[in-house]
Amino acid sequence: MRVLFIGDIVGEPGRRAIKELLPKIVKREKADFVIANGENAAGGSGITPMLADELLGYGVDVITSGDHIWKRKEIVERLNEDTRILRPANYPRESPGFGSTVIAARSGIEVGVINLQGRVFMQAIECPFRTARAEVDKLKNKTRVIIVDIHAEATSEKMALGWFLDGLVSAIIGTHTHVQTADEKILPKGTAFLTDAGMTGPFDSVIGRNKEQILTRFISQLPTRFEMAEGDIQLHGAIIDVDEKSGKADSIKRIQEKLV
Repeated sequence: MRVLFIGDIVGEPGRRAIKELLPKIVKREKADFVIANGENAAGGSGITPMLADELLGYGVDVITSGDHIWKRKEIVERLNEDTRILRPANYPRESPGFGSTVIAARSGIEVGVINLQGRVFMQAIECPFRTARAEVDKLKNKTRVIIVDIHAEATSEKMALGWFLDGLVSAIIGTHTHVQTADEKILPKGTAFLTDAGMTGPFDSVIGRNKEQILTRFISQLPTRFEMAEGDIQLHGAIIDVDEKSGKADSIKRIQEKLV
């Protein structure tokens, strides 16, 4: 089967890219299942129930997230009800929502998705490594196809998780930095890996924000309002081919699609 993983959707430009580009990519690549990180879908920070429905309506099967999932309080109730919208599994047990899910693909194959958040340069939450093993153990009796979104700042932490889970999951794809890396590979025991899937949104920017405002902040060190950029809208992500019987990845390739 073929899984399409989409990097962080940023604001209205990112949602527009999903609306206009996703159907074409799914058709061209014959994708059976779509995962997208949507934690920045609402104005570049957070997601609302309405915007989650918008993305699901465009063909996204599971929305993953990260540290910005709590930015919009109206999403909290929905997190408790909808297993298609995930928060990182290594938040405390008392946190609302689900950290993993199993959803049927278009082909009928069950796909497990695990959402994790790193700790290096980020919040000191539960261990993503131990949490990952617990979540894999929970899902492996339901499906052999398991995709992990590791939402983390440090490339070293993402890579370490890749080696830690090699052979236990089908793919580990990083999110959060909004910059796509060029290190896609199949690890020795059959797990596809990419340090960061990149961003879906405006690339005439600094990771999706107005570049002049970002420059003002860096140069002056004064509080500055960051607004969404608009130009050069692209969709970045990866296509992973998985053997549904073994759960091992056969291939992974990066994608970069431009909205014309």
